[in-house]
Amino acid sequence: MDFALTEEQTAIFDMAHAFGQENIAPFARQWEADGTIPKELWPRIGELGFGGLYVSEETGGSALSRLDATLVFEALSMSCPSVAAFLSIHNMCAKMLDTFASDEMKSRIMPEVLSLNTVLSYCLTEPGSGSDAAALKTRAEKTNEGYTLNGNKAFISGGGYSDAYVCMVRTGEDGPKGISTVYVEDGTPGLSFGGQEIKMGWKSQPTSQVQFDDCKIPANNLVGEEGKGFRYAMMGLDGGRLNIASCSLGAAQAGLDMTLQYMSERKAFGKSIDQFQGLQFRLADMEIELQAARVFLRQAAWKLDKGAPDASKHCAMAKKFVTEAGSKIVDQCLQLHGGYGYLADYGIEKLVRDLRVHQILEGTNEIMRVIVARHLLAENH
Repeated sequence: MDFALTEEQTAIFDMAHAFGQENIAPFARQWEADGTIPKELWPRIGELGFGGLYVSEETGGSALSRLDATLVFEALSMSCPSVAAFLSIHNMCAKMLDTFASDEMKSRIMPEVLSLNTVLSYCLTEPGSGSDAAALKTRAEKTNEGYTLNGNKAFISGGGYSDAYVCMVRTGEDGPKGISTVYVEDGTPGLSFGGQEIKMGWKSQPTSQVQFDDCKIPANNLVGEEGKGFRYAMMGLDGGRLNIASCSLGAAQAGLDMTLQYMSERKAFGKSIDQFQGLQFRLADMEIELQAARVFLRQAAWKLDKGAPDASKHCAMAKKFVTEAGSKIVDQCLQLHGGYGYLADYGIEKLVRDLRVHQILEGTNEIMRVIVARHLLAENH
């Protein structure tokens, strides 16, 4: 059992961190105000190999482990969790395509996906199906040319912004077995978008409904086999849960770093406020929780890499624990900044807003508890 990062892993973290501090952090507030991330950022991230973090080398990806990938998202989210999380979604889609798409499809689309000239969105959730994802209603009727899509997707990060959409649609019966995965390119006739959603956080990510009105796609845009789409969608989620937890972890670390700096400079009652034991205890509690979260997350990633039988359970536990710890920590950071924490200039209130949604997406933290309990009961029988 070795808890140390390898030299290569440290280099991966440092590269992602340096890129974020130079190219994302100084602009994060402006991008939030603009409600978008400049498209030219993505190919620059692609040059680092981050457009296909765990896509196989044979497809042209970086073939990193899940643990390596958590380091990238932890490091990038120290500059902006919203940008880091958006990259996480693209990578979940890229991995699905690498694993399940035909060789023809991969040779056609993956070079642009990996370079991040094609930015991907993941379309599973609908207005009437969130946690109960298998109840989705968007239909794909088979035609001589391919498929005709009708329906709506909701809360789609990159809606109206991304270059292509990896969509879970119903090609057959009700329930999970009737679901397939299709690839829909921006500009396809019949593909349209709702207005941009006004959100609490993640404001730099354009988010909207994705609408299909007799949207026609060719047969070779089916990903893998008909009827397997729900399985494909679920297989991406263990890694997605680790990534979103990593975004909470990196942001909480950044918040704690800023708070330590602020408290060493802020004076009250004749001394800097980091000299008050009551506040030192608050700092200690945050550090303990942060370190516990980091070890728990990396253990879950290690289990996923090793193909451990309890990997899904550990990914669910880590997602729940780390996202709640992250939110609790940045909320405490805001409190320790006093009134200044409530001002946008100090960067803390943005972290509080950005991290809140991490307890909702990639499976709500309530669903994480359902998964954990299901595994516990199964182990007991």
